[in-house]
Amino acid sequence: MILLELGFMHPRWLWALTAVPVLLGFYLIWNLAKRSKVVTDRSGLEVLFPKRKAWKRHVAVIAAVSSLAALTLAAAQPNGFVDVPRDRATIFLVIDVSLSMRADDVKPTRLKAAQDGAKEFIDSLPPGFNISVISFAATPTLRVPPTSDRVSAKRVIDELELLPSTAIGEGIYAALDACALIPPDPKHPNDPPPVAVVLISDGETNTGRKSDKAAEDARDRQIPIFTIAYGTAGGYIIDDNGQKNPVPVNKDELRKIASISGGKAYTAESLDQLREVYQGISRSIGYEREEQEITEQFVGYAAFLGLVALVGVMSLAARWP
Repeated sequence: MILLELGFMHPRWLWALTAVPVLLGFYLIWNLAKRSKVVTDRSGLEVLFPKRKAWKRHVAVIAAVSSLAALTLAAAQPNGFVDVPRDRATIFLVIDVSLSMRADDVKPTRLKAAQDGAKEFIDSLPPGFNISVISFAATPTLRVPPTSDRVSAKRVIDELELLPSTAIGEGIYAALDACALIPPDPKHPNDPPPVAVVLISDGETNTGRKSDKAAEDARDRQIPIFTIAYGTAGGYIIDDNGQKNPVPVNKDELRKIASISGGKAYTAESLDQLREVYQGISRSIGYEREEQEITEQFVGYAAFLGLVALVGVMSLAARWP
């Protein structure tokens, strides 16, 4: 649960926070006055029992004042907009299996790294999510219809094989068509669940329907497409004649798809970058903002800081402040 914003049900209590700088100011003035006092003669007791380290006193005072501030915020009953896992959604994982994914500029190959990242992405989604796997080359194939069976989805991803040509638009349309297969929510059978498409590809459309038109249709159905341009500009594959054929990643087409559909475009040139991208997508589509009262959190902060102050006082043998 990640705190995003903060509001208060009783903001009038926030006026009490003015006591915090006042108390710290008095302490600072007192401490400076004490430092400026010149001690010309030290008693025998002071030699035998030197004064405690000043930093302990500083920590105790600051912790006590901070505890007071936390209690004041708790009294104002703070509300926070937090990220909480969605109860239910369907994610279509659309993976390019064209021959260019054989390039090894991403080790061991683009496809193998994409498979590993996709499986980790599936594991990161909230439990209530359905996952569907679609592969595409010249034509799309629905490998796994929308299901909560993560094991089957990951097994199918491991079995993907490379084929000629690239039809990104057809891959998107396959996801849109498969929306009809999403199982209804038992609690809300008449409410369509949220749907998103995660499209990973390294190339550009060279057959089938145009990808920008597919993105427009996805937008009309309020289905965002998150695209991942995977690979480097220097990628290449070796054909049957032993010649190198450049297969640079095409970022422009994927960026346009994401922009039109209302999604977001990402790029990744390594498996580690791909993992970071998937984590970002998981947070974007796996969580929603929800307002919650978080008074208990600030009470906990106050208790912890109060304990720190108490330990500091005890270490000073009750020398306060």
